[in-house]
Amino acid sequence: MTATPCPCGSTLVLADCCGCYHAGALPETAEALMRSRYSAYVLGLIDYLIATTLPAQQSGLDRAAMAQWSAQSRWLGLNVEEHQALGGTPERARVTFVARWQDASGEHSHRECSDFVRANGRWYFVDPTVTLKAGRNDPCPCGSGQKFKKCCAALL
Repeated sequence: MTATPCPCGSTLVLADCCGCYHAGALPETAEALMRSRYSAYVLGLIDYLIATTLPAQQSGLDRAAMAQWSAQSRWLGLNVEEHQALGGTPERARVTFVARWQDASGEHSHRECSDFVRANGRWYFVDPTVTLKAGRNDPCPCGSGQKFKKCCAALL
């Protein structure tokens, strides 16, 4: 039996790449998390996509729409253009990538510069489509213990 290549575009097989994160290992970098999220879309792992989004945003995600997009797309590839470690407390990073897919209306390409935050030892995707409900002086929803204005507010 042939080992399945990882959908993220690395030269590794799925089990040695994104598959280990899907099984519970924690990605060490925002780029690794972003790659594993792309692979999760390819594989239909919607629970993983939700779990790796900033916890304060998870209830605002549209699970059905995510599952539909995942299932109705033929995923054509991922190209990571840049990974920037931004530092800070909590640690932040930005990943610029291009994802390609095909659906009933044709082939598509989407370039995105995504923000990530590391809270409590885990990297999370900060979804720009889901509003964080926090006042400037409220504790940050990422769990850093800082005020929102000094933490994740700058990412939105």
